[in-house]
Amino acid sequence: MSLAVFEGVCLGYGKKTILDELDLRIGADDRIGLIGPNGSGKTSLLRILAGEQAPDAGRVRTRGGLRLGYLPQDITLATDEPLLSFVVGSVQGRAELDAQIADAEAELAALEKPVDGGQADPERLMEVAEQLSDLHERATHFEMHYTEHEARRILAGLGFASSDGERPLSELSGGWKMRAVLASLLFQMPDLLLLDEPTNHLDLPSVTWLSDFLKSYSRAFILICHDREFLNEQIARVISFEVEGVRQYPGDYEQYLRQRAEEEVILENKAKNIAREREQAERFINRFRAQANKAKAVQSRVKQLAKMEEVETYQKRKVMRFRFPPAPRCGADVIRLDGLGKRYGDTEVLSGVDLSVRRGDRIGIIGVNGAGKTTLLRMIAGEIEASEGQVVLGHNVQAGYYAQHHAETLHPDDTIFATIAREDPESSITRVRTILGAFLFSNDDADKLVGVLSGGERARVALARLLINPGNLLMMDEPTNHLDLASSEALAESLGSYDGTLLFVSHNRSFVRRLANKIWNVENGCVETYPGTLDEYMDSCRLRQAQETDPSAAATTSSPSPDPGQEADADATPAKKARGNRAEEKARKRREAEARNRHKEKRKLERDVARLEAEIEALEALQKQRGSDLADPEVYADAGRSKPLLEAYEAGQDALQALQESWEKALLELEALPDEDA
Repeated sequence: MSLAVFEGVCLGYGKKTILDELDLRIGADDRIGLIGPNGSGKTSLLRILAGEQAPDAGRVRTRGGLRLGYLPQDITLATDEPLLSFVVGSVQGRAELDAQIADAEAELAALEKPVDGGQADPERLMEVAEQLSDLHERATHFEMHYTEHEARRILAGLGFASSDGERPLSELSGGWKMRAVLASLLFQMPDLLLLDEPTNHLDLPSVTWLSDFLKSYSRAFILICHDREFLNEQIARVISFEVEGVRQYPGDYEQYLRQRAEEEVILENKAKNIAREREQAERFINRFRAQANKAKAVQSRVKQLAKMEEVETYQKRKVMRFRFPPAPRCGADVIRLDGLGKRYGDTEVLSGVDLSVRRGDRIGIIGVNGAGKTTLLRMIAGEIEASEGQVVLGHNVQAGYYAQHHAETLHPDDTIFATIAREDPESSITRVRTILGAFLFSNDDADKLVGVLSGGERARVALARLLINPGNLLMMDEPTNHLDLASSEALAESLGSYDGTLLFVSHNRSFVRRLANKIWNVENGCVETYPGTLDEYMDSCRLRQAQETDPSAAATTSSPSPDPGQEADADATPAKKARGNRAEEKARKRREAEARNRHKEKRKLERDVARLEAEIEALEALQKQRGSDLADPEVYADAGRSKPLLEAYEAGQDALQALQESWEKALLELEALPDEDA
């Protein structure tokens, strides 16, 4: 069953086409990821579907009675209504039902006690009583499906404290208002949920909770998100804004990437084959055009040329790309925090923080919103003063700091070029323009005024301003906010090449997993440090929680196996030790066998690819020679020679196509194999 259907929908802004004759069907159980660069039209498509924007042409048909919920990126809430009341009352029809019950109860009371001692109208009394009974039955349905308990559960999952239920919405910051609107939409359980970057203002625990909630959500939704892992966990279909137009792919984001890679190989090879055939036909036509005895053959080539299809080759989207220069050398101790603390009035955010950062550390700072992550980073960066303690930077430390609000501090009347050039006056014009090009501001774009840029473009300018002279210590606060998915991935890849020290706050799990080799968890005014990756830290947290719940069960089921070099548990019996050693040896042999099999399979595929490439190269050379022979007019004077040559050429083309298809298949299988070190 279709919830919504786009029929020939067109949309454009000025000379830019956003949607061109888009046909799209959204089913009742669709889980769609909407991807594409900033400004490509993702939000516009959601706005059209939500009825907040009209297309230039075409139409959108929706199922009758469709309940639709839309979470935009920009939230405006001007109300003093308490948070819990706002969420519970957001269900369509609830307020009207409460009003109808109140009116019916008032009328029933008036009918039961008529004024001036008059007689009650029994028929009307019965009619109102039945109406009130029906209204209460509908209210019971609401209370069963839309309970205050469920509203509180959703609010807690999104990070609200139990006491926040009575807080007026007007007291909340922009990020918390977004959470309130998201909570109301999840509580309503609409038939179709439209989510535009729902994780932007969430912390890691809330992102994890939302991910689990959506996994069990039984209705359709369309999701825009720059968190690769979050997207992969949720979607089963991709709608992508590509250079060639809006495309659709089954599967999650990883499957989409594989399908695009396959398209690239297939289309490029198909285009090469057709180009080669076209070149040969044109060469034949040009050579024999003026010869009457070749008129029939020339005409045949002309018809063949006209029938050749045009292959639109794969068009790669431009993505932000940047490589860091070698970081200046600094001392081994980069940062030392001695008794660091921060208070705002009577509110203590951080207290007695003692930490050190070593050269080469890549520290991911996590924690719930309001715990003090940004405050900690701003104190280290020198943007705000500590209430107590001190921050000591090591020898020759050159720090750079990026925060979300830095994009808003850009001067609107400056050009992009002037903004970046001012950060490093010693950089040449060529270097500045090269960096701007890496951040997708090429040619005339570099001369745009900052004031006309979108939020995503401003974020890229702020990043470029930092990275033109990055130093050897980078501090970044939510650097992926306002970036599209491809730009977030590109930023992570670029930071992976940075050989300085990195401190960053992020709720993007994929980003943290990719970069962090240490974790700082900010909680209850303290900072817990963990010398490992995000996954290792989360595993340790789960183990710790299990031990607190059931120490004996956690010890037997959750503890990791000891390393081979570690001493076995002194209480273990010889039989247990022997069984453990046999199991460990068996597992080791299995891993080694799997590794050998992967190695053999990879070597075989590599040999197949090399053999096919050699055969293709030899056959192409032979076909080139045959083509040259066929271009000789004297060949056609001897039918005994020309006919076999033509047949051999045609058979060679078929054989060449078969070889190329086998090569493509072998190459894709080789690329799909996991690394041998994995």
